[in-house]
Amino acid sequence: MISVIVCTYNRDKYIYQCLNQLAINITHFDWEIILVNNNSTDNTHTECERFVKDFPEINFHYFVETTPGLSYARNRGMREAHGNWFVFLDDDSMVQSDYVENLGNFLVSHPNAGAFGGAIEPFFEKESPVWLSKWSMGFVSAINLGNEVKLFPKDKYPIGANMGIARNVINQIGNFNTSLGRTKNLLLGGEEKDIFMRIHAEGYPIYYFPLIEVKHCIPPRRTTDEYIRNLGYGVGVSERLRTCSISRLVYIKRLVAECIKWVGTIILWFLYAISFQSPKGNVLVRFRYNVSKGLISGQVENNA
Repeated sequence: MISVIVCTYNRDKYIYQCLNQLAINITHFDWEIILVNNNSTDNTHTECERFVKDFPEINFHYFVETTPGLSYARNRGMREAHGNWFVFLDDDSMVQSDYVENLGNFLVSHPNAGAFGGAIEPFFEKESPVWLSKWSMGFVSAINLGNEVKLFPKDKYPIGANMGIARNVINQIGNFNTSLGRTKNLLLGGEEKDIFMRIHAEGYPIYYFPLIEVKHCIPPRRTTDEYIRNLGYGVGVSERLRTCSISRLVYIKRLVAECIKWVGTIILWFLYAISFQSPKGNVLVRFRYNVSKGLISGQVENNA
């Protein structure tokens, strides 16, 4: 069985459409939807009730996780799921009608897979930001590694809006790290990188599978300077938490890596500047500055 886990917090604007797109999938594979409401204060519960009325035939299970935090919600979803595979979608991810069928076929043809990630295409609710480039696609949780099934490169990992992990792998390596990951309005992260690094360390293949593409809704607030600042700072704090939890040496190595990233960022800024595309370079500098700030200070800021 495939367990599709959707964790949500105050996204009543998107959650029904997300579930609706899943419900119209036609497949011969056995699957279920696990919805984890992370203590939302909006109309999420009502929207889920509407979905159950409209699609009573769907194998749908609804749970409330009262401890705030995406990692807590994901762990709850895995605890409640019945499948051999845990598939994670964001509450603002929209799948295609052949998503589950394509996914099932992939899992059958790649029985050695320990985890996977799919293509994520950003869907901007307004215009695409002028700063968007191949180097800043990650700021909007976008990924495209081509049209062929392949192993993820060592320095890249699946993104949470469209990823999956085998139950037997989770049983071996453990759950998501609850000291990492987003909590309400805190733009921390790192829990995905952490779990995929653990999966990689155990030798499990992590595949990229392009045929399970999703569209990821990007509201205007996620393209602002303030959001990029908070995102970068959250990445930095998360990296400090993650590396320091391993050892001081790992943290020092991460600081060295940050210096190398700065060299690359400056080169890109210069190339964009001379090609009259300054916004694309400026956003990379702004993001890197705030990553470094969070990495060094480690102070958690509330971005509400």
